[in-house]
Amino acid sequence: MKRKILSMILCLLLVAGMVTGCGGSGTDSGGSNNGGDKIKIGVSIWSSTDTLGSQCKQIIDAAAAALDVEVMYVDQGHVSEQVTASVETLAAAGCDGIVICNSSSAEMTSVINTCTENQVYVSQFFRVIDEKTNPDEYALAKKSEYYVGAVHEDEIANGMNLVKILCEKGSRKIALEGWQAGDATFLLRWEGYKKGVEEWNKANPSDQVVLLEPQYGGTTSDTGRSTAESILSANPDADALIVAGGGGDTLIGALAGVEGLGLKGKINVVSTDFLPDLDAQLASGGMAAESGGHYCDPLFAFMMTYNAITEKYPTSTDSFYEILFPYLYVSSSEDYSNYAKYFVDELPYNADELKAMGEMSFDDLAKTAGALSIADVQKRHAQ
Repeated sequence: MKRKILSMILCLLLVAGMVTGCGGSGTDSGGSNNGGDKIKIGVSIWSSTDTLGSQCKQIIDAAAAALDVEVMYVDQGHVSEQVTASVETLAAAGCDGIVICNSSSAEMTSVINTCTENQVYVSQFFRVIDEKTNPDEYALAKKSEYYVGAVHEDEIANGMNLVKILCEKGSRKIALEGWQAGDATFLLRWEGYKKGVEEWNKANPSDQVVLLEPQYGGTTSDTGRSTAESILSANPDADALIVAGGGGDTLIGALAGVEGLGLKGKINVVSTDFLPDLDAQLASGGMAAESGGHYCDPLFAFMMTYNAITEKYPTSTDSFYEILFPYLYVSSSEDYSNYAKYFVDELPYNADELKAMGEMSFDDLAKTAGALSIADVQKRHAQ
């Protein structure tokens, strides 16, 4: 692996027995791990302990164990200053690569510059830099040989699908709870919600749907609850609530707020965060539908970064890699039962499969990611 200047300085300050902790190879190896030190990959995440974040951590830890990689986590709460500081912390700690779920795409200027200066590879998960809305960051990402790429979903399609589910269930006035204004992923989902409403209204001129402007519930259960209560109290005729995301705790709070107002089962709630008790929520009417199962995004960002470090495929100064990941949708207890067996009760990939990903070309890795589904896991587990 390429030697990082900052990591070299740190390593020189440590005693010989501590050198491995710096994550470097001991000499400038031009990208190969000739020194024998363990690869170290940092994870910059909003939270490694909430519902979604803990799932992300679980599968990253499994991949790290399969590949004998050291992992370091920094929780940054999607606060811009903490997002950029987390990357500086991970680079200073001697990480060879970083995977990050940033908040705003504007943060990626600092992220990419820090990684380029310190020769640390970086990949995004749940995020991608949009060329139209963030042309400067997009150009910088293409230019840096240390920006590997992004793993993300089609968030616009996701938003449209959730609105379609609500409309088909009879909802006509939809309230919207986001988690942070300006978040790159929320903006795409919101675009999808609006397009879904537009499509329905165009096809049903005498049966119109209204989507309320978003209110923001942060990433905690307390703020999620208070925001949901405020929205629904101000709109007593709302018959649906989209909790757009936020890591899971926002939704947990929102559901508590809905129940506290006596509206459980009376309004349709959908979200893009799988809950640990989703089966019970679907059965009781607490949830109408949910999209998710996408905690494997960070797994593939991790693999992209690992494979760049180990030179399985080259990075460039005029492009970057991109993996579009499929969403899973659950709208009944039966749907959830099939999902839970292969995505909750056990991981969708075993140690041998994770290790094999560390040897894949990018095309094969992207193909593997795109094929992930309940049916795909069932087939592999049956072999």
